[in-house]
Amino acid sequence: MPKMKPATSKPKDTKGTVKRLVKYIGKQKKLLIGMVLFTIISSLSYVAASVYIQPIVDDLLIPIVGKQFSFELFRPMTKIFIIMGVIFLMGVLASYGKAKCSVFLTQRTLNSLRADLFNSVEDYPISFFDSVPNGEIMSRFTNDVESLRAFLSQGLTQLVSSAITIVGSFCIMLYYSPILTLLVIVMVAFMVLITAKLGKKSSAFFKKQQQNLGVVNGFIEETIEGQKVVKVFNHEDKITEHFGEVNEELRKASTGANTFASILMPLMNNLSHINYAITAAVGGIFAVKGALSAGGIVAFLTNSRNFSQPITQLSQQFNNAIMAIAGAERIFEYIDKCGEKDDGYVMLVNAREDENGELYEVPEHTGLWAWKHTHTADGSITYKRLRGEVTFDNVVFSYDGKKTVLNNISLYAKPGQKIAFVGSTGAGKTTITNLINRFYDISEGKIRYDGINIQKIKKADLRRSLAMVLQDTHLFTGTIEENIRYGNLNASRDDVINAAKLANAHDFIMGLPDGYDTVLTADGINLSQGQRQLLSIARAAVSDPPVLILDEATSSIDTRTEKLIEQGMDKLMEGRTVFVIAHRLSTVRNAKAIMVLEHGEIIERGNHEDLLEQKGRYYKLYTGQFELS
Repeated sequence: MPKMKPATSKPKDTKGTVKRLVKYIGKQKKLLIGMVLFTIISSLSYVAASVYIQPIVDDLLIPIVGKQFSFELFRPMTKIFIIMGVIFLMGVLASYGKAKCSVFLTQRTLNSLRADLFNSVEDYPISFFDSVPNGEIMSRFTNDVESLRAFLSQGLTQLVSSAITIVGSFCIMLYYSPILTLLVIVMVAFMVLITAKLGKKSSAFFKKQQQNLGVVNGFIEETIEGQKVVKVFNHEDKITEHFGEVNEELRKASTGANTFASILMPLMNNLSHINYAITAAVGGIFAVKGALSAGGIVAFLTNSRNFSQPITQLSQQFNNAIMAIAGAERIFEYIDKCGEKDDGYVMLVNAREDENGELYEVPEHTGLWAWKHTHTADGSITYKRLRGEVTFDNVVFSYDGKKTVLNNISLYAKPGQKIAFVGSTGAGKTTITNLINRFYDISEGKIRYDGINIQKIKKADLRRSLAMVLQDTHLFTGTIEENIRYGNLNASRDDVINAAKLANAHDFIMGLPDGYDTVLTADGINLSQGQRQLLSIARAAVSDPPVLILDEATSSIDTRTEKLIEQGMDKLMEGRTVFVIAHRLSTVRNAKAIMVLEHGEIIERGNHEDLLEQKGRYYKLYTGQFELS
């Protein structure tokens, strides 16, 4: 059984990742400035309130403890209590503003990241999706983005708040006692050193955890999608065993990451308590000697706690910070991947003919298409009617650059001709049709479309002139009408209905509760495979292309329905170049030319009768098929 390999950690540019993440955050300037201002006000209000601790202790609490209580003591304190009330009220309002700005900043930053990630993935070549599991791709959109959300919503504000609190508390401590301040700084420096040491060890584990999480998601997605196959071949135990392996790798990485992260917070808490105890003891000595009043010591201890507490709080966020950086690295890795290269410059445009029969470009849809060829030599522009003539000239192709899949393929298809490809599995039939769409680029030779090298044609324009019906259909969440219109977004409802009638799908659609407004979900699970394929054919019909590619398009349809579809397909194929790949040879009898492929080469070509007379490979395939029926 093929196995997914556990992820291996690769060295990353952490500083570069952080800088790019900061740029994304910086796009929301107003929200960022608002969050910072509100955080500053909130943090300063907390620090500023501690300034009034000394007079409250010295002028109010100590006399009360010394049994010198008098209501007269409260009169000078009234102003202080009012000021503190105003400060705390400002802090509460600022905290509300900070939270609101933080939420909007986080979600808009993630929205921008997801949009860039999705745009990048949409631009990847088909070869990328051939080699990467869907679950691994989805993990970038879910787990990695979620790790960023956890940090941006909490850690970012905590970082700003801690910086303000540390600076404010340091200034107040320095005012009360430079010597005690130095003692606190030494202890806090020790805490920072430990945080850095543990953080360095846990960072690698967190990166590996995110990578292995992608592997596990990919494996689960693949297994669930192929659950029928798993059960048919009784591979439940093998799948469970393999899942245990990748799951164990994730457990090891997660255990290592969270072990260090879990040690960090209690360790910082205990060191903070030790720091507080030592500071209190030394401060007590200062008080005995008269260097500080009791209120001064209480105020200093409060600010020393304010000074060291952010270190502890940041250690709590350290877990989220490392996961966020690991997730951001994986997101930026996909954003930075090279998309599908397109060096074409010949474009497909709407056209009309003047009185001399010359083509010229128009903005509106006319039903007449032309290739707009801008010549690089002199900048002149020529127009050539889109006809659908396709020519292969000694084409050689390899998927991996090592094993040749197609070797010296030469063929031509003129407008209105139906060309069929037959042969055993792996002979290269589907590969030929993929090359026409430029899903892959050829190694040698040339493919010409209306006499133009397809490498000179913009890929989007090339594919706009083609329609393809695959054996594996895919329907999107939406109504049946919307799924058919996917082939031509400008099609009217009448166009959709006509296309459905052409594909012989109209009758079954009208039999559904809501007809063309029936909503499809989960890839059209409420329809049979044959019905889904009929909709796929209707989608191709509504696009009205000059070139039609049918890759075993009727493989999931019964013989009776296939006959009905062929009648409609004959109308659809009128005046069009059609490439057909069929596993039932009865469907290619009326083809203008049949290409028999074997091991990536065309070994026979001709029409149905000619090939039967040759009594070669096609004859054996054809007669063998009917001997089995």
